[in-house]
Amino acid sequence: MGKRTPGAGVMPPMGDAGAVDQDLVKRVQRGDKTAFDLLVRKYQHKVIKLVSRYVYDPSDAHDVAQEAFIKAYRALPGFRGDSAFYTWLYRIAINTAKNHVAARNRAPVSSVSEFGNEDSEVDFSARLSDIDTPEALLLTDEVRRTILSAIDALPQDLRTALILREIEGMSYEEIAKTMECPVGTVRSRLFRARDTIDAELKKIEGLT
Repeated sequence: MGKRTPGAGVMPPMGDAGAVDQDLVKRVQRGDKTAFDLLVRKYQHKVIKLVSRYVYDPSDAHDVAQEAFIKAYRALPGFRGDSAFYTWLYRIAINTAKNHVAARNRAPVSSVSEFGNEDSEVDFSARLSDIDTPEALLLTDEVRRTILSAIDALPQDLRTALILREIEGMSYEEIAKTMECPVGTVRSRLFRARDTIDAELKKIEGLT
């Protein structure tokens, strides 16, 4: 195989990761599509893993990750570098995943009607999952403390179900196996846990 020419699919010398990303971003903004390919290669596995916290089907997660990269590519001309590239990319991936979940759950789902609609779950999941994502910067300290305090105060079975669902991203069936209980019990525990935390959030949001 012949040698590659500089800039043609070759990663810049490794040093400061932010500087490397910044260099690649500038190249993309100048019209170098191969530079974006390098960014995709660098972050694709991390983005897929991040998206998988929201989108549990592996095939859908890959599609959502691809959509996120497409959105990032289209938005890069306006990227000013006010934040690190990876933080900006992760925020796009998170929002794309949330939109996918919200769109999916707008369809009627009879299996969860007993415990409220799926849209409310999506809203709650978004707020809770934000705790340990780049979007945590958008949460006030008071909201963050309220959520964490409310989780800690939950009975153990409710707290475990909530963490497995919202933080670890397990399906209802996986949680049921882990906690050795019926899926219906898992749904009931999650509903009670979310209701408790939402009640605490409403107090500080002035919605009561």
